Amino acid sequence: MPRTIKTSRVSQSAPTHFRKEGLTFLRALVRANNKDPEEARVWFNANKPVYEAELKEPMLAIIRRITDAMLDFAPEHVRPAEKSLFRIYRDTRFSNDKRPYKDHIAAWWTHTGLDKTSGAGYYFHISAKEVTVAAGAYMPEKDQLAAIRHWLLDHHAEFRKLLARPAVRKAFREFEGNALTRPPKGFPPDHPAIDLIRCRQWGLAATLPVETALDKGFAAEVVRHFKLAAPMVAALNTPIAASLEERDRSRKRVLFGLPDSPKQAKTR
Repeated sequence: MPRTIKTSRVSQSAPTHFRKEGLTFLRALVRANNKDPEEARVWFNANKPVYEAELKEPMLAIIRRITDAMLDFAPEHVRPAEKSLFRIYRDTRFSNDKRPYKDHIAAWWTHTGLDKTSGAGYYFHISAKEVTVAAGAYMPEKDQLAAIRHWLLDHHAEFRKLLARPAVRKAFREFEGNALTRPPKGFPPDHPAIDLIRCRQWGLAATLPVETALDKGFAAEVVRHFKLAAPMVAALNTPIAASLEERDRSRKRVLFGLPDSPKQAKTR
């Protein structure tokens, strides 16, 4: 019979922070996940009530608190908490790593109208070892990648200013960028923004002690980081939104913009 983790009953109104039992579950999940995948599934199913009570429900409460605050500085990213929460289950169909579960619980706020993993948005996760808070464009689609790069040709100075704000530099580090070794095709190699243009992702990230998630002010701390990153996220989404509008206009021209057939002269 699989070993289960003990937990006390939590109130229906979940607090907007985690309890020590939630971190205990994450540590146990890491150990179980490193075993045979089938054994890991048996363990998780036996302990699923703990996951629901100590991780999922508190996480949803935290997400709702953060989303409420985002109405003031990122209203385009407001969405139901259930849509921001990532599943704990890993998709192993095309991966050599067959561990069935993630070792962290995470949330992502995408821009309204964009797919879940595209565009620039806001993210945080809690693992057994640390809390990560991040914002930016992490996996932009091909067209979005091109839109950001072309925007940086003329707006790199203002983008750098957003990253260089003292409060931002104190709270975050920049993404490494997953940069290309050479300039993308069609971009001048001597352009002053070529270091930014070679990147395939743009954003900010912060690593906090895992104990931060146990603090009653945890949701407020995530909000503080998101608010600092908001101008940068909005800047990255500006060219993406413009490219989508242009794409939609092009489609409408194809569908509805066919030239009128020549008028025939009336015959008497």
